[in-house]
Amino acid sequence: MVAEKFSSKRYGVRYGRRLREKVGKLEQERRSDICPYCRHKKIDRIASGVWFCNKCKSKFTGRAYSVGKKVKEELVEENELKVEVTTKPEG
Repeated sequence: MVAEKFSSKRYGVRYGRRLREKVGKLEQERRSDICPYCRHKKIDRIASGVWFCNKCKSKFTGRAYSVGKKVKEELVEENELKVEVTTKPEG
């Protein structure tokens, strides 16, 4: 059974397989998040979309159940490539 891989095993046979899988995936993503400022793995969710890093004491926003930094990093990389291509050499 796929749901046994996740931490939602504590629900047993209650609530249905699909819901337990969804909860397990959300909890797994939440534990794998890192702080975007100091790259520390110990961050806490204060409220929906509000996160707090225990190491650098920074409070920042993100997605409801995960920080979501991966999407932003991809956009930054694309913008840097565009800037490099559009700049003209001096002279």
